[in-house]
Amino acid sequence: MSKDLINKILITLGFILLYRLLAYVPVPGVNIDVVKEFFDSNANNALGLVNMFSGNAVERLSIISLGIMPYITASIIMELLAATFPALGKMKKERDGMQKYMQIIRYTTIVITLIQSIGVSMGLNSLTGQSGQSAISIDMNTFVAVSAISMLTGTMLLMWIGEQITQKGIGNGISLIIFAGIVSAIPSAIGGTIDLVNNGQMNFLTVIAILVIILATVGAIIYVELGERRVPVSYSRKVMMQAQNKRVMNYIPIKVNLSGVIPAIFASAILMFPATVLQGSQNKYLVAIADYLSPTSYTFNVFMFLFVVFFAFFYASITFNAKDIAENLKKQGGFIPGVRPGASTSEFLNETASRLTFWGAIYLGLISTVPWLLVKAMGVPFYFGGVAVLIVVQVAIDTMRKIEAQQYMNKYETLSAVGL
Repeated sequence: MSKDLINKILITLGFILLYRLLAYVPVPGVNIDVVKEFFDSNANNALGLVNMFSGNAVERLSIISLGIMPYITASIIMELLAATFPALGKMKKERDGMQKYMQIIRYTTIVITLIQSIGVSMGLNSLTGQSGQSAISIDMNTFVAVSAISMLTGTMLLMWIGEQITQKGIGNGISLIIFAGIVSAIPSAIGGTIDLVNNGQMNFLTVIAILVIILATVGAIIYVELGERRVPVSYSRKVMMQAQNKRVMNYIPIKVNLSGVIPAIFASAILMFPATVLQGSQNKYLVAIADYLSPTSYTFNVFMFLFVVFFAFFYASITFNAKDIAENLKKQGGFIPGVRPGASTSEFLNETASRLTFWGAIYLGLISTVPWLLVKAMGVPFYFGGVAVLIVVQVAIDTMRKIEAQQYMNKYETLSAVGL
């Protein structure tokens, strides 16, 4: 590895370490034991899922309890608006406009964080432990103000960490933060499973079956994520003569899953938001809705499948621009055999991408729901979903690809320097 690549990896690890340290900084004025007791009793519902994505920061009510989800929610809103309003979509494509676009996302994140933090703070007022002690140890009005500011600061820090990792480190910063949160919960999950086996609540054969499901899920994810359709491209003789000493791509790679891990993250963010807000309600109708939206319910997983499929198509339509590819191909003197350059090439690429996205969306929906259905059928007393595995494997693959790309780039630069 080159010195530059090692520095990028160290920067990424340093920011992830900072993120994990922030998970242990509690909001002032909170009785952590009462909060942890509450989350231990709600490990199998939406609160347990939120806690998993935050790397157990929620059960400690740390300043990053809300995690990066407000930023993701703001990004979803802006992506939908950009697809609806052409002016906003045009602004996103321009260099100066992209800076304004990101600024709007940041301001929207602040608003969403304040709303959620105030709601969480007010909800803690009615929370008491088994011995009757309150979850709040200071005046209610003071706590709401301090808590809102603390959580807002924590979310802004996470957003900044994510941007720094993307710009100065390796991989997508936001995805790596979620990845680190999920991975950090693995040791406690293993310890909890061992306790269940020791207490006789779970059979050892069931543990083996769960491991088989996890390995099968990981294998399926790796197989599909590495799959792509290579559309052959031919170049005119003149172009080939001019590019004798250059590497000319003779195919257009189109991935089966064009949208990556984003649909699963978006779907989880949307479903967790109402479920988390309704969790503290005492109204029987709202409690019933919260039960329907619990991660251990069939309703939640049906919605998860539908949302994942929707966002897979939506995000693929944004990331894959067949018109631009066709125009660039035409400018370079390239063409797809049997397809006329220009509009026909764009239409062909769109049709190919749509067919791949259909199967990619079904794959994402099944991975997000089927592992849970299999585990529930075995009567396992804790929540296990394919979304966490999907995020971990996809982020790991994406990061490894970027490390390899950086290595190849450094190798070519070294060869070029030697040649000069």
